[in-house]
Amino acid sequence: VQLQASGGGLVQAGGSLRLSCAASQRTDSSSAVGWFRQAPGKEREFVAAIRWNGGTTVYADSMKGRFTISRNNAKNTVYLQMNSLQPEDTAVYFCAAGRPILSAMDRSDMYYYWGQGTLVTVSS
Repeated sequence: VQLQASGGGLVQAGGSLRLSCAASQRTDSSSAVGWFRQAPGKEREFVAAIRWNGGTTVYADSMKGRFTISRNNAKNTVYLQMNSLQPEDTAVYFCAAGRPILSAMDRSDMYYYWGQGTLVTVSS
């Protein structure tokens, strides 16, 4: 499974961006897609995840209400709509695919396939 993340860029504080993660295929081992981010000098952190079947979603508490994850099964694409962006949201955003159980959808070690990342920069 290959993942292609796109949609990053430079945005002013309070602005919005929509990231896309296109998967080459969906398999039993890639039943969920997650977004993670890593800011300079910080550890990678979970943002949100969604299952292809059923659309179950999980969010990091700090992202709830601002970020929305969705998917288009016909296009094998997962989206991350990010609103009210703040400078602290600046990071490289990665999408990943795996088969985590519901309680582990926020764990990066549950994802087997990773995209190359897309940079989001939020200016103040």
